[in-house]
Amino acid sequence: MSKNSKVLNLKDKISGNEVDLSLCNLTEVPVRELALFTKATVVDLSCNNITSLPPEFCNLTHLVKVDLSKNQLTCLPDDLGNLTSLQHLDLYNNKLTSLPVSFSQLRSLKWLDLKDNPLEPGLAKAAGDCLDEKQCKQCATKVLQHMRAIQDDVDRAREKRLLKEKEQEKKKEAKQREREAREKEARKREKAEEKEKRRKEYNAQVAAVAAREQQKKKSEEKKKKNGQAADKKVVVESAPKPRHSLLGLMFKLLLLLLLGLAGVAAACRFTDLRKEALCMPVNVAVDDGLSWAKEQEGVVRQLVQNLSSAAKEFLESTQASKN
Repeated sequence: MSKNSKVLNLKDKISGNEVDLSLCNLTEVPVRELALFTKATVVDLSCNNITSLPPEFCNLTHLVKVDLSKNQLTCLPDDLGNLTSLQHLDLYNNKLTSLPVSFSQLRSLKWLDLKDNPLEPGLAKAAGDCLDEKQCKQCATKVLQHMRAIQDDVDRAREKRLLKEKEQEKKKEAKQREREAREKEARKREKAEEKEKRRKEYNAQVAAVAAREQQKKKSEEKKKKNGQAADKKVVVESAPKPRHSLLGLMFKLLLLLLLGLAGVAAACRFTDLRKEALCMPVNVAVDDGLSWAKEQEGVVRQLVQNLSSAAKEFLESTQASKN
């Protein structure tokens, strides 16, 4: 309901293409209501208590003439340059010290009044006095030039800042790539070291297995050689055994034979069998043997004496040679 009443009140303020809202004790600009009347291209908001313009005011692109004189404006919206149709702007007797950089985009602006504002020196010099129509037109032209120069400075500063940010971003990316390259190289080096470590461990295992196999082979060869030597020794040692066994057997047979002959001789000589015809040759052989032994007794005795003398001489000569 209140909105409709505002609309009705605004309609009461409209005359042709003009909206007269001066001396209404406004603290805000009725932007939404003004947006509904696109045919109202001239707006008079002078002699109010407006301290600022809302950002939505910059959407009223149909405005051609705006009077904001004798208010309390301390600043203008940053997007004021969107009012591309604006030709006449009255900011007389406010509290402005500067204009937004986008002010340079008001290319249709032909008339501007900035008197009685605490403008910064550069802007005040460009604005001039604006005491008549001609001076106000010159004010618009010079202020636009001034703001375009500021816009250029701002653009260059922004471009410089963007370039610097871009350079910093490039440096950051370069450092990032360098860090990634170092990390990649470190990972590659770690993998190579790990691979080399595994290779050395593998070679060590292979060498250990080969050493064990070699040691085993040597042990087997040594055992084989020892076995062959033992077999050979056994063969060598066991080879004479048949001979010793044969000689022993022959000695035993001879001893048995001698014992047998001795038994037969004793039987034929000391028993009743001596009278038998079988024992006669035996007794004769025994008698002949005893006679031969008696005959050889002197020879044996002389041989023993000779051997004793020779041994005694040998011992004496050996002892003399030692001395």
